[in-house]
Amino acid sequence: MSSEDGTRGGGAAGDGEPEQLALVREAVRRAKVPRAKPRTWRGAALAKELPVARVLVDKGVLHLDRYFDYAVPEELDEVAQPGVRVRVRFGAGGRNVREGRREGGSLIDGFLVERVAESDYSGPLAALAQVVSPEPVLGPELLGLARAVADRYAGSLADVLQLAVPPRHGRAEAVRMGEPASPPPAPEPGSWLRYGRGREFLRALADGGAPRAVWTALPGPEWAEEIARAVQATLASGRGALVVVPAGRPAARVDEALGRLLGEGRHALLTADAGQERRYREWLAVRRGAVRAVVGTRAAMFAPVRDLGLVVVWDDGDASHSDDNAPFPHVREVLELRASRDKCGFLLGSWSCTVEAAQLVESGWAAPIAAGREQVRATAPLVRTVGDADLARDEAARAARLPSLAWQVARDGLRDGPVLVQVPRRGYVPRMACARCREPARCRHCAGPLQARDDSGALRCGWCGREEAGWHCPECGGHRLRAQVVGARRTAEELGRAFPAVPVRISGREQVLDTVPGTPALVVSTPGAEPVAEGGYAAALLLDGWAMLGRPDLRAGEDALRRWIGAAALVRNQGDGGTVVVVAEATLRPVQALVRWDPVGHAVRELAERAELGFPPVSRMAAVSGPAQAVSDFLTAVELPSDAEVLGPVPVAGPPVPGASAGPAAGAGRARRAGVPAPGEPWERALIRVPPGSGAALAGALKSAQAARMARGVNEGARVRIRVDPLDIG
Repeated sequence: MSSEDGTRGGGAAGDGEPEQLALVREAVRRAKVPRAKPRTWRGAALAKELPVARVLVDKGVLHLDRYFDYAVPEELDEVAQPGVRVRVRFGAGGRNVREGRREGGSLIDGFLVERVAESDYSGPLAALAQVVSPEPVLGPELLGLARAVADRYAGSLADVLQLAVPPRHGRAEAVRMGEPASPPPAPEPGSWLRYGRGREFLRALADGGAPRAVWTALPGPEWAEEIARAVQATLASGRGALVVVPAGRPAARVDEALGRLLGEGRHALLTADAGQERRYREWLAVRRGAVRAVVGTRAAMFAPVRDLGLVVVWDDGDASHSDDNAPFPHVREVLELRASRDKCGFLLGSWSCTVEAAQLVESGWAAPIAAGREQVRATAPLVRTVGDADLARDEAARAARLPSLAWQVARDGLRDGPVLVQVPRRGYVPRMACARCREPARCRHCAGPLQARDDSGALRCGWCGREEAGWHCPECGGHRLRAQVVGARRTAEELGRAFPAVPVRISGREQVLDTVPGTPALVVSTPGAEPVAEGGYAAALLLDGWAMLGRPDLRAGEDALRRWIGAAALVRNQGDGGTVVVVAEATLRPVQALVRWDPVGHAVRELAERAELGFPPVSRMAAVSGPAQAVSDFLTAVELPSDAEVLGPVPVAGPPVPGASAGPAAGAGRARRAGVPAPGEPWERALIRVPPGSGAALAGALKSAQAARMARGVNEGARVRIRVDPLDIG
């Protein structure tokens, strides 16, 4: 210590040294006394009532998918309430016990689920290390939903809660929330009058009912306002509403529509673009009941809306609705669970119609809402097709890879406004199809996609691995095969050279445009990135249709139709001169559905065929992928239901690294997610199929087998990835 005059050592300064050292020792002693963050200290007093806390630790491993008991110190008794975030010491083992308390282990996050008087565990308990925040973020409704989702997808509860509860932000918790606004008046039907049961649907919501509907929306921008009116009708009954859309752009449109109808501050917007603090603040406003209406992207499917009266999912066929993190839940399925658990209304809306939506109607679980044919014809654009025969006779198409009809429609459309040009993404893996009618070639045993094994031309199924000899097309009887085509790469450059006086705008991966002005321009876009044009597009060109129809996937036709209709819905109606040109064979079912603007009919026929062949969604399916030996060991160990059928395993390319290009060296040098193989690493995949009614048994068997393997401590190279109801099955 230094004296007042700066000297050290003896003199007057030295006389005060014992007193100063005593003060230092006292400060150190007080610092060691546990205060707000008690650990497993010896002799700490326990809470007098309900001294045991059941905690879900944040360990996303299946063999730890249960609650663990911890002692509640007296100093944490008041704040250690069910639903709060806590930190606990985990992994100490039973040998580190002092004076009846377990000590040691590493600190880990978790949620306090409940307080009980006694523990079922007979050994010593560790104490709660810390209550991170007194904010109860995990209520019983959200906990029950998360457990149901985990069981359905053979995952762990901790993994689901990582998706359901956003990261904490201290400043957001400090914000005081006001009382919820009074219910608004019931809305006028507005454009819902265009649909056969539209008025009745809104009236049922406003009266406190729980209608379930599959809604085929008419083309045009009115869909966002129609969703907002359904939300307003639900709020008018004193209940809450939840809307989930696939991306930030449609979320912004619904947000704007809700703002116009309800006013500011009456709904929350939950998207990743909002930033961590704002998103958590909005989420807390919903959980505390200050806001009753929510619109958001995928993670919003778990939003803890109070008195939930309606859940809405828009464009359920979009792949963005399926989470990329374990256990890979899908928004549509989660909202179906919420509608059943909370006995609330359900609205599945889209310009198109998925097979799953058609199944909901066929089973009677939901009722259809659609416009009459006259209304559809008055709203939709004119659709024209260019097939193989037209391309063969078209000299311009052979020279420039674009048919003359497309050039003509583009030229005429540019006189009145912008023209949309949809070009498929590159990188689709080609499979085999009939050379005459282009029907995808499928295995006679399991109906999986056939692919050329090597240069010899031998065919092998991509699902079960069986070789196929003597194939013939079931549609036309043809015996010749051809590889599916891929999209063009220089479309934007060619159009720019063809129309030098017209600006060319590109919307895609690098930059996605939200809107474009209504002035003449060529807008080249990849599927799903089409911007909205002021007043609608004068025309649209849907190029390289085979690039989407030829994808190696069961949903290729359904997805191509959905993407085509999504682009065509932005075009002016036929009465205003709106025209769409699709470059694909007119006789194919998805193309015919587009020409007739009949996505529901296409989905119904697809559903009937899948029921006959035992395809999802009629059957339930799970994919098990990983290194060959790991997949083999897993299939040997798992106790599948007696009616389960195993297809494969067959070699597959590992899941692509996001943002990487195709090719054997794709993604080199990039970080990869857990459960995703390194570029070029050989993997195999087995598909497990069960009939209706056995889905829960299949998920339970897969979860038990995976948990047993993880409990034995399998290394990283022996792990498998399980995905229930995979989107891409070939």
